[in-house]
Amino acid sequence: MANDAQPWLDEYLLSKPGVTKDFKEEWGWLRYQVGGKLFAARMRPGAEHDPQYAGKDLLNVKCDPMYAELLRREHSEILPGFYMNKQNWNAIYLEGDLSPELLKELCDASYRLVFEKLTKKLQKELLGGTV
Repeated sequence: MANDAQPWLDEYLLSKPGVTKDFKEEWGWLRYQVGGKLFAARMRPGAEHDPQYAGKDLLNVKCDPMYAELLRREHSEILPGFYMNKQNWNAIYLEGDLSPELLKELCDASYRLVFEKLTKKLQKELLGGTV
């Protein structure tokens, strides 16, 4: 998987408290998790997939369903999540013209949505003892 688009993205995602990264070989995904829960995934689907996803450097992020719809209408680089619940996830075409600021905002929101669903005890552990 080429990671030329948005070279700062990996470091940005990993800078968040408690984030781990792994590679799911069967899927070809780089997965970013907090508390064992997925909040972002980077992939490049093959030609056998829907043409709107195939061959594109994508980042799946969790999103509020109403905001997800609005983003898709306003930005051609934002699609329904690839291989995910299309109401709650967006796939972002990383080689498009989406501003780094908006991309960071969407990553932050995805992290927050997942982090807030973790137990208070786990949140405290991940933040180094403070909530």
